Amino acid sequence: MFDLTFKRRRGVISGVYIFLLFFAVCILIAHSAYAADNGKKLYEDRCMICHGTKGDGKGHVITLPRYERFGKIWTVKPRDFTTGTFKFRTTPSGCLPTEQNLVNIVENGIPKAYMPSNADLTSSETKAIIDYIKTFSTVWKDSPNDSSCAPIGVSRPSYVSTEESAAKGKQLWEKMKCWECHGQEGRGDGPKSKEIKDDWGDPVLPFDFTSCASKFTFSPEKAYIAYTTGLNGSGMPSYQDTLNEEQRWNLVSYTLKLMGKL
Repeated sequence: MFDLTFKRRRGVISGVYIFLLFFAVCILIAHSAYAADNGKKLYEDRCMICHGTKGDGKGHVITLPRYERFGKIWTVKPRDFTTGTFKFRTTPSGCLPTEQNLVNIVENGIPKAYMPSNADLTSSETKAIIDYIKTFSTVWKDSPNDSSCAPIGVSRPSYVSTEESAAKGKQLWEKMKCWECHGQEGRGDGPKSKEIKDDWGDPVLPFDFTSCASKFTFSPEKAYIAYTTGLNGSGMPSYQDTLNEEQRWNLVSYTLKLMGKL
């Protein structure tokens, strides 16, 4: 009698556990479906007009005028998410951006590239948009998740912004042929400045350091990241393997001098 009652109780308990597990799985599936639908809706409301229904950058606004230079109007094109290529990252060249990199872009926008801020979104809404954007390319599933793509750490040394550091940076500017694109005085008018094209075949205007008109608010740390990681797809290479950390910071010092900040 005792044995039979015990078996019945055990059966009831097992049934309850199975029911609770099934219920939890249903909730997770429902939540995932809601998040996916919400991400799609948010994308359609806020991003699709430029980036397109397929995330290929072919929305209703395909090109946006930036400014006139060298006698022509230079334009900005919306990012094509299908390639999985992102310029602004804290990860090494060729790597995907971190989740926080994407959060920063969605929340803060890219002020001088017509990418608006979405600071009014909640963190869950921002994540929903990012998760939906990732569905446009298989690279998010295929990319290796290892230490080779860990974000670059940044700690500004005390010698940055000194004349001695800037002088060393100028030598590197010549040696690495930065002037071929950016010009001897950093005005973006080097001999190759009109020949550069990005990975999509569109003309790229080298940055004019004297104008200080970077797409983001400038800082020495951001310049160091750009020199270290490169800007994927833009023609701007990474110097992580060709220059050591001190040399890259010296380039930052010279950059500051070109910008009149030293």
